[in-house]
Amino acid sequence: MNGDDEEIVAASVDPSLPLEWRFSQVFGERSAGEEVQEVDVISAIEFDHSGDHLATGDRGGRVVLFERSHSSGGARRDLEDTDHPLRHPEFRYKTEFQSHDPEFDYLKSLEIEEKINKIRWCQTANGALFLLSTNDKTIKYWKVQDKKIKKVCEVNSDPSKTGAVASSGNPTACLGNGGVPEAISSLRFPLVTSHESSPVARCRRVYSHAHDYHINSISNNSDGETFISADDLRINLWNLEISNQSFNIVDVKPEKMEDLSEVITSAEFHPTHCNMLAYSSSKGSIRLIDLRQSALCDSHSKLFEEPEAAGPKSFFTEIIASVSDIKFAKEGRYLLSRDYMTLKLWDINMDSGPVSTFQVHEYLKPKLCDLYENDSIFDKFECCISGNGLRAATGSYSNMFRVFSVSPGSTESATLEASRNPMRRHVPVPSRPSRLGSIARVVGRGSESAGGVDGSSNALDYKTKLLHLAWHPNENSIACAAGNSLYMYYA
Repeated sequence: MNGDDEEIVAASVDPSLPLEWRFSQVFGERSAGEEVQEVDVISAIEFDHSGDHLATGDRGGRVVLFERSHSSGGARRDLEDTDHPLRHPEFRYKTEFQSHDPEFDYLKSLEIEEKINKIRWCQTANGALFLLSTNDKTIKYWKVQDKKIKKVCEVNSDPSKTGAVASSGNPTACLGNGGVPEAISSLRFPLVTSHESSPVARCRRVYSHAHDYHINSISNNSDGETFISADDLRINLWNLEISNQSFNIVDVKPEKMEDLSEVITSAEFHPTHCNMLAYSSSKGSIRLIDLRQSALCDSHSKLFEEPEAAGPKSFFTEIIASVSDIKFAKEGRYLLSRDYMTLKLWDINMDSGPVSTFQVHEYLKPKLCDLYENDSIFDKFECCISGNGLRAATGSYSNMFRVFSVSPGSTESATLEASRNPMRRHVPVPSRPSRLGSIARVVGRGSESAGGVDGSSNALDYKTKLLHLAWHPNENSIACAAGNSLYMYYA
């Protein structure tokens, strides 16, 4: 979508109006009773900065790219000539490639899965797409460019003369030394023409051997030249052009591993300030660091954490406080974080506590023991925030996801199911009020419980979980992964 079309969309949609989410399209939908192969399960989703491309990664190490389906020329003129409403974004399959393969670390006797943990788009250049993908240990820098397919469209010789030789009755007759048959003497060079183009992926660089622990995050810098990668204990800074060297900028590893009390769970560069980044920990805190302060950022500029609640702590208190994902809003002032029970919004200018807290799994508190026994309590749900910073979304169980508005005083939210009928399960329940100052809230069809049809946790399927989702950078459109299927919704 070009800039003029974006202005049309902005003018036609009032952000304060309630949004009604609708099904847009699905890729890889499985039929009833069809078993999902583990390698086909989607493990990462990311829109590019323009919103015209979408990338998914799966447990089989593959990256699949989709591109926006643009209408034919004169689309805007047609819209101006008629009162036809603006269409929602639609995507089509572009290409796929094998990004990572299973490996084996012989020094540590450790198998390295091919599963794609994260995908991040880089700046485009000369009509080519660039992206980073990572598994547990190795980051790769990919270039995807359309290559024209060349075909020979003319034969080598003149057909009439070839026929004359063939009809002479002695096609195998030997010629004297230096003799040239008449047909061969009229040979021409084949004419090669370029037809339709096909996208080709090529690995430009491989960034490896820099992490002792599993990589959980990668994030591009706004300078377009560097990126970070984070594992449980360290964050490294890389230059895109240099694959054999990185700089360790955060190291939380204690001298004695028995003194280890928290690990890094996620890291993200600030969207506009190239010297700032944030990382979250398993204790529920988020640290903002400034790369200008020192080469090794042992100290933080700001610390964001929830004030300790009064009363006794349980065995699960620290487990459910662990932050699984953080995302900056587009303008960079607000930061979204997701822990097991809640979604929190932070103002980086205010470190006294979250500006707003949204209950996602409040109804699961009585079931924490069961969730611990089946390891569901360790599920890492991602979160996303809209391009205008007005709405936020995160996943839940039974292939459901929650969409919240973050406007002051609004209590509206939406619970949707990743299916062709996203509003199939919605039961009105009161939602915890928001305490936010200046950015707004998504609205579905009233408040809804994520507990299923009866509003309780009994109907939930803990095996079908919606962990990964992404918000279109310019429009109210969400892409989410349910198993091996990619569902897209718009409002």
